[in-house]
Amino acid sequence: MVSTSLPGGTWTLGDLTVTRFGYGAMQLAGPWVMGPPADHQGALDVLRAAVELGITHIDTADAYGPHVTNRLIREALSPYPQNLHVVTKVGAERDAQGGWPPARDPAGLRRAVHANLRNLGLDVLDLVNLRLGDAEGPRPEPVAEAFGTLADLRREGLIRHLGVSNATTDQIAEARTIAPVVCVQNMYNLAHRDDDDLIDELAADGIAYVPFFPLGGFSPLQSSALSAVAARLGATPMAVALAWLLQRSPNILLIPGTSSVAHLRENVAGAGLTLTPGDLDELSVIRWAESAAESGVDHR
Repeated sequence: MVSTSLPGGTWTLGDLTVTRFGYGAMQLAGPWVMGPPADHQGALDVLRAAVELGITHIDTADAYGPHVTNRLIREALSPYPQNLHVVTKVGAERDAQGGWPPARDPAGLRRAVHANLRNLGLDVLDLVNLRLGDAEGPRPEPVAEAFGTLADLRREGLIRHLGVSNATTDQIAEARTIAPVVCVQNMYNLAHRDDDDLIDELAADGIAYVPFFPLGGFSPLQSSALSAVAARLGATPMAVALAWLLQRSPNILLIPGTSSVAHLRENVAGAGLTLTPGDLDELSVIRWAESAAESGVDHR
């Protein structure tokens, strides 16, 4: 039995037990997720602090940098603690302009998996997510060839578990007919809740949901509502947003990123905030604000 003092406790990804409060390494690369960090030692310190705090779930991708975050993770943490699980993504590369062109052909996916193995210094990847869509969000597209390639790599012993990222419900369902899916990574937060029903369905099937941009895309009205609750609780908006996600459903795993040890500690403390039913009712105005923005009606 694995226990943790981190907010939210633990969740099981296949046969891997991870802390629900994890760490996303994306911000360790340079500006626009390109090139090395300004403070190399500081980046190593953040990774080591995450492990010291008890975090056992680190999210990364070899496209970050590219190659930068994976090499930092290896330098800071290898040989890896037995209970530490590194989750990575494939399906997009980086171009010289900082774009994220898709790379979901079989050869490109195999190349990406081997690059992750090499730069992380691993013989097998704990979990690989297939990144779909583009920077604007999910896009309808077949996933059979791409996810089937990752399933082949799993059968070859290079990957333990599979997930999907930036995916539609149809793509998730299609992927699940090919191989077991243990997690879904999509955009979701207090202000953007299109995946509400999906989260509940995944929870019923024991599948994790990992939201990215936990405080992204808020309108001024929504930000005001969140800030009002945070001020009353004597907390930051990020703390309230993270705590709300942990309380939203037990299958939600957090991977907030930062390049600061102090900010990492603040995020951990903030996620442990307990929200009362009254707090949750007050935060529901954010969902109303979302509906108002879509309909053009002010529900205040």
